[in-house]
Amino acid sequence: MPLITASKTQPDYDVIVIGSGAAGGQTAYTLTMGGAKVLMLEAGRNYDPVKETPMFHTNVSAPLRGGSTPEKPFGFYDATIDGGWQVPGEPYTNASEDPERQFTWWRARMLGGRTNHWGRISLRNGPYDFKPHSRDGLGFDWPIGYEDVAPYYDKVEMLIGVYGDNNALENTPDSPTGCLLPPPKARAGELYTQKHAKKLGLPVIPIHRAVLSTRQDADTLPQKLHPGNPKAQRVLAQAMRERAACFWATDCGRGCAIKANYQSTTVHLPPALATGNLDILPNAMAREMLVDDAGKATGVVYVDKTTGEEHRVRARVITLAASSAESVRLLLNSKSARFPNGLANSSGLVGKYIMDTVGAEFSGQIPALENLPLHNEDGAGGAHVYVPWWLYPDAGKLGFARGYHIEFATGRNMPSAGTAAGLDWLTGGSYGRQFKEDARRYYGSRVGFAGRGEMIPNDDSFCEIDPAVKDRWGIPVLRFHWKWSEHELRQAAHMEQTFATLIEALGGRYATRPKADGAQAIHQGGNIIHEVGGTIMGSTAKNSVVNPWCQTWDVKNLFVTDGGPFVSNADKNPTLTIMALAWRAGDYLLEELKKGNL
Repeated sequence: MPLITASKTQPDYDVIVIGSGAAGGQTAYTLTMGGAKVLMLEAGRNYDPVKETPMFHTNVSAPLRGGSTPEKPFGFYDATIDGGWQVPGEPYTNASEDPERQFTWWRARMLGGRTNHWGRISLRNGPYDFKPHSRDGLGFDWPIGYEDVAPYYDKVEMLIGVYGDNNALENTPDSPTGCLLPPPKARAGELYTQKHAKKLGLPVIPIHRAVLSTRQDADTLPQKLHPGNPKAQRVLAQAMRERAACFWATDCGRGCAIKANYQSTTVHLPPALATGNLDILPNAMAREMLVDDAGKATGVVYVDKTTGEEHRVRARVITLAASSAESVRLLLNSKSARFPNGLANSSGLVGKYIMDTVGAEFSGQIPALENLPLHNEDGAGGAHVYVPWWLYPDAGKLGFARGYHIEFATGRNMPSAGTAAGLDWLTGGSYGRQFKEDARRYYGSRVGFAGRGEMIPNDDSFCEIDPAVKDRWGIPVLRFHWKWSEHELRQAAHMEQTFATLIEALGGRYATRPKADGAQAIHQGGNIIHEVGGTIMGSTAKNSVVNPWCQTWDVKNLFVTDGGPFVSNADKNPTLTIMALAWRAGDYLLEELKKGNL
């Protein structure tokens, strides 16, 4: 992938985009396809999945058989090269020493950001999700509705390739014809769960994931996505033809050398570069944004991580797409006489109302799945089905607001270090030949369920600049404040009880009882890696940081297109909505540039 160094940047650009993941990739794609000259700053190193993905390596040949380590928490083959919850030389702090009040912050310091290792679950927010306060009086309503974002959901699904189908369920939006690719067949454990979940009223349906189950239609999709733009159509058609359909061989979290799954590095950035309108500068750690005496953003100060030298780049517009918390850090560190409390912070809300997804998990062993015939169930590197939130009619009876969806972990996946571990609760302990027989018997008979639910924004969850701690480049770091409300704690307890009931319906058993205390069941804040908020969207400059177009109220030529503008964090994974909002903001930005308003 052609990149530039600090000495090769142009004197001026139309737009500087900070970040290269889902938000940065989509923003750069939209702008360059529309003719804007863009410089992308990425704090991590270059990464090319086509060259670097170990697609056919087995776990048995890897250190610790592919198991996790503090440096590689998701295992040896995880595509996150330089990043994680801890990054050497780049600390962050928590205001409380209480583990329940602490936030864990994942950062992927590499081109493409988190899109290289994410779960690729691509769910649309529904109409309820944009107006939650109107339904239960909690949190805030978005200043936009589903109808404003739906056309951009369509575009993103067609561009990145999402498999799934339509089921006409409440607040689980269907996609128009031509947006979705066919879903892969469910695995044995998923089919067995689907059969028995009906008794409990749980709808088990194909999940939407950003993986090509078939080749994209490069002859028609570019015209739909870029009508009246022959250059963009030509560039996109070529990029789509370079992507192959998944052949169910490698876990998506490794990356994808054949470009079958969505990664910014294989889907957004190649066509953006092919326009000739994009420069990418890796190892560029943004320090602060510059403004002139009129309060207009003029450029970015960054540190070249390879030399330690500081540089400045200029543009007509700055777009923050660095991840919600990283964008907050940049805004708060960009102080001036005009903006003494940080850039775009006249409301005092920069850093406020950060959210993560509520998470809890529970698993069991299903006798009916023992000793299955040998067969390949690798599939699309993730779940093929899921359960969308099904209890909207009972919302007032549950003891908590909002809801969650259920993700599955089943099947005879590639053996790892823990394949035959932890069987003593089933076998009473065995060794030698009996242990091998037990391992074969139980392999593939475990079923795991994970709940992913909505967090309601609260005043106790926010981030700010630590007054004393700086990173290795002298940049002040973030300090987090965190608290789950009773709604999230009760929701997590409900998850575990639901999963235990479902396992029982499957004729299964579990080693430990489900946790009745939600504080014990719930994942730590940040652990699901879905943080959003911090630069929330609103209808006025007093109640928000950005307007409905992700444009900051205080600085008209400064935009935030990552998860920061999220007003709420629905049970749907946020990435598809991040991209849809980024495309929408990019279209608006281009129009404003053409009008001379920026």
